[in-house]
Amino acid sequence: MNNATSKFSHLADNELVNEYKRSHNKEYVGELYKRYTHLVLGMCIHYFKDKDVAKDEVIQIFEKLFVELKKREVENFKAWLTFVVRNHCISEIRKSQTQQNRNIEYAYEQKNSLIIDEHNEEEKEIEYNKLEKALENLNPFQKKCIELFYYKNMSYTQIVNLTGYSVNEVKSYIQNGKRNLKLLMDELK
Repeated sequence: MNNATSKFSHLADNELVNEYKRSHNKEYVGELYKRYTHLVLGMCIHYFKDKDVAKDEVIQIFEKLFVELKKREVENFKAWLTFVVRNHCISEIRKSQTQQNRNIEYAYEQKNSLIIDEHNEEEKEIEYNKLEKALENLNPFQKKCIELFYYKNMSYTQIVNLTGYSVNEVKSYIQNGKRNLKLLMDELK
């Protein structure tokens, strides 16, 4: 870890917040990021039980701060930050559980709609070709994220680093891509 002091390290948390609100200079939030990344990461690991997911969420939380700090009166940054992190994690877990339930339902529907005689390789090939054709017809951003996430088993953070998309964009491209893929495959039946 780099222990070099920054040009803002002498400022208190509330001074950094006030200077950011005044100037919108992201370096002030960057200083807060340096001070509290370990706390946010620890809380995210506690909630998500997965270090890679937790790292993705840390990025999202600090991106959220750029917006939230402009419109909130924050007297005790550390206390407010722990509140933001807790609420963010709980919200994401709820969304994830809802999405998991949808994915289970989707997988069940797909399994039932794709029950193919184990001996009929021709039908399997037809379904595979439909999937490939549907994938080719996806929006290029969705296609890229779907391929990296499902075929290459990359995490959100890895996809962000590779593509330059934000975490929210990656999540959106994957979610919308899955929905569009199903619609495209249904059209090919």
